[in-house]
Amino acid sequence: MLLSAGFGRRLSSLAICTRGYASKRGAAPHPNSVPLQKAISILKAYEVGQPKQTIELHVHCSPEKGQAPIRGSCILPQAYKTGTRVLVFAEGEKAKEALEAGADLVGGEELVNKVRDGEVRFDKCLSTPDMLPKVAKIARLLGPKGLMPTVNKGTVSSDVAELVRFAKNAQDYLADKAGIVHTGVAKIGFTETEIRENISVVMGSIRAHAKENRGRFIGRVYLSSTRGPGIQIADL
Repeated sequence: MLLSAGFGRRLSSLAICTRGYASKRGAAPHPNSVPLQKAISILKAYEVGQPKQTIELHVHCSPEKGQAPIRGSCILPQAYKTGTRVLVFAEGEKAKEALEAGADLVGGEELVNKVRDGEVRFDKCLSTPDMLPKVAKIARLLGPKGLMPTVNKGTVSSDVAELVRFAKNAQDYLADKAGIVHTGVAKIGFTETEIRENISVVMGSIRAHAKENRGRFIGRVYLSSTRGPGIQIADL
């Protein structure tokens, strides 16, 4: 897509990053950072005719020393991801409940063996408490991929139906080693209101990780798209 020369000149004065987001943490906001509404308009201009392109949020966080990695999940008002394959380790009535809730793969020890042998593909992994001892046999396989069900992550429960519904619709995020959360939040084809609502939910979930340094926990925030630049946001 060709952008007009005028549009290019306007972009040159903005806080735009095209090579990653891991510059010095804690720096003052760029004087030319823009309101969220304007950033959304710019990205939509870059992605004309590409409504399925993803809008991503990049949030610089300053966790306290010794704080656990920033990770979490939240339900977006307007879901943008489809096709998430959910696997549930459950037996008997709980297995039936998981299937009715929309799980893609459900089973007991035989499913543990299939996972061990690499016979099944899935994006999220859940379990009932009674299945954990059997699932522990493949912990070394699931753990490094972030798929091992645990109580702390909220992926182990007797209420498997609720687990499945959340897993199918939740947006997961995880900060990198620099403390920056990179996560998709919407599709370009969404309305501005839908994009703003999704961003608000994700930002609220990330802020919930703040402890004593609430006022300084969130640093710079950028918005980008599949083909567009990273634009620093002034009002998030």
